[in-house]
Amino acid sequence: MSEEKKTFVVTRFDPDKDEAPRQESYEVPVQPDWKVLDGLNYIKDEIDGTLSHRWSCRMAVCGSCGMMVNGKPSLTCKDPLSSYGDTVEVAPLSNFPVVRDLVIEMDGFMEKFKAVKPWIMTAKEKAVEEGTNRQSPEELEYFKQFSLCINCMLCYSACPVVGNEPEFLGPAAIALGHRYNMDSRDEGQAERNEIFRGEGTVFACSYANECSEVCPKHVDPAAAVNQSKINAVIDWATSFVVPRGQASLSEPQASQDQKTGAK
Repeated sequence: MSEEKKTFVVTRFDPDKDEAPRQESYEVPVQPDWKVLDGLNYIKDEIDGTLSHRWSCRMAVCGSCGMMVNGKPSLTCKDPLSSYGDTVEVAPLSNFPVVRDLVIEMDGFMEKFKAVKPWIMTAKEKAVEEGTNRQSPEELEYFKQFSLCINCMLCYSACPVVGNEPEFLGPAAIALGHRYNMDSRDEGQAERNEIFRGEGTVFACSYANECSEVCPKHVDPAAAVNQSKINAVIDWATSFVVPRGQASLSEPQASQDQKTGAK
């Protein structure tokens, strides 16, 4: 084991014993290639087995190990310990209820995802004999960036609007809805745009860009939110020209051309 040591100051909270969160310090011998998560796992395995924290894949894929590290939202399995000094402060993600120690409550977050109808919507189910819904590499590339989200919730922890307005739909959910709106196989743009024009959605965003700054997968949810604002307004304006029933689940050719890049 390396002779280098770092002091981890970890926020602890046991709902059965504590009235408020408290901090506890641990001296941890660290390896040069360790991530912040490795230090927490060492504490759990070797020092204090009562510490509770979430983690799974250790490869920045599952998104479960998001925490506040020195006051900033971080994916701890990707965050190298070498980038920190002798003291590392770890706390649960901001803007979420705490279940225990570093574990947060996720139910509200997942409900917001359902609100944007994150699935392919079509006016008519395709017959089996017609084959699969094909999509070109260019059509995939058009929305791929917004499909890379791993639901780590760092963007919600960083977002100042979420902090002040807990009912705000939030960056990840809006980016997910936008991803489906951009999908060439989808015909549900009108329904999602109506959701986006509602209270606590895209127009509640103040464009602080904090969500994109902390995103470990470079999804750029801030861009998705602002693109959704434009699309929601265009859809609203179009409704005065194209009958709403016609536009509901069969998008105008202009919108389809925008998706595929046709001119």
